Amino acid sequence: MRRRADAAPSSGADAVDDDDARLFREAIGDVRRLEEPAAAEPTRPRPAPEPLQSERDEASVRGELLTHAIDPGAVELGEAISYLKPGQPLNLLQKLRRGQFSVRAEIDLHEMSAAVAREAIREFLDDCRRHDELCVRIVHGKGLRSKAQGPVLKQLTDTLLRRRADVLAFASARPAQGGTGAVVVLLQRL
Repeated sequence: MRRRADAAPSSGADAVDDDDARLFREAIGDVRRLEEPAAAEPTRPRPAPEPLQSERDEASVRGELLTHAIDPGAVELGEAISYLKPGQPLNLLQKLRRGQFSVRAEIDLHEMSAAVAREAIREFLDDCRRHDELCVRIVHGKGLRSKAQGPVLKQLTDTLLRRRADVLAFASARPAQGGTGAVVVLLQRL
């Protein structure tokens, strides 16, 4: 609704002139004022909060673990490799396989070519001996993307370690440390 231009301006911005108020009452018709209801007290106390969504999430995870197929990447593949230098006690290799030595350094050969990996292993082992880190891990991978020739870096690592005079023993790592995709090596002190 428009105000007439000649009407006097009201004292406040929210003021309603008589014509507007009359038109509003005519438009809505008869009304009756509502009484304010008294605040109702709850009949029962509120229940303690429960982490329902969290419990549902946990239940769904358990269900998913039981129904999903096993991930082939999580299954241990390939043969374990091991070596014990002649003249060393047999229990040295057993302790190494059981994970009774603390790994002090690690190198990961993933994405390296055979030539680069060969040099990286040599430099890594030499550096570890200089720093008196005698139990080390070499992660060579399982060769899942290798062609018919098999796991190239695994075979290279096995061959290089057997040829080094400073390697006392080596064995495929425990599953938590890389399994057959890694090898734990014991080096001779300088």
